[in-house]
Amino acid sequence: ICRIIFYSMKARLRSFGYAMNGIRLVFGKEPNMNIHLVFVVLVVVCGFIFHISITEWIVCALCFGLVISLEMVNSALERLVNMVSPERQPQAGAIKDIAAGAVLVAAICAAIVGLVIFVPKGLAVLGL
Repeated sequence: ICRIIFYSMKARLRSFGYAMNGIRLVFGKEPNMNIHLVFVVLVVVCGFIFHISITEWIVCALCFGLVISLEMVNSALERLVNMVSPERQPQAGAIKDIAAGAVLVAAICAAIVGLVIFVPKGLAVLGL
């Protein structure tokens, strides 16, 4: 039993290492991911400045996770399509466009959430 548990834990740690490597492959190397990270930092800074509520932090964190996760899936799909279909094909382009569109939809929704949370706080500071 101990050997089974040890093997299972070792396998989980190895999986975690692969996942961390996947994160490293995207962060800092994908231009769009860098843009998302700039917005994450801006939102976090604004969150501290405006003292957003726990619920607002949770919503922001969910938006961060959704956009960043979709950007990672988009990057993976782009690499896969490029590997499988190095020559230009309409279907390959459509796959990449659809994945990029998913990221855009999530980013727009996250921006709307950010506006709903921060615009009223900014207007209150300005006395409007």
